[in-house]
Amino acid sequence: MAEPKLPGTFAEFERFAEKWCLATEPDRWQMRLSTPMGEIHEFYDAFTPRFEEAIDYCDKFPLDELPEDVLNLLHLIYSMIMVSMAVEVFGTQKPADSADAVIDRVGAPVP
Repeated sequence: MAEPKLPGTFAEFERFAEKWCLATEPDRWQMRLSTPMGEIHEFYDAFTPRFEEAIDYCDKFPLDELPEDVLNLLHLIYSMIMVSMAVEVFGTQKPADSADAVIDRVGAPVP
């Protein structure tokens, strides 16, 4: 069995960790664009009820000293933000009327 990526308190989300614990915004954007809406809804519906609890959990640690499992949880939160627009606003992975929308980040917030 693989080593857990998330804190034990959030073990129920391990099934999403491999796909959605992504360190960069462009990676999260590409995952959103390439994931079927059914899978996006599954992640969104599962994580939404505990989203604020996950943020509160991460807030217990200094941002520059996050343990790896907490950093993965933070990355899961970032992915949730990315997919929430697809679910709540657009109803599809790609923004409507956006032509060839891309994210070209030249720098990223840490972590």
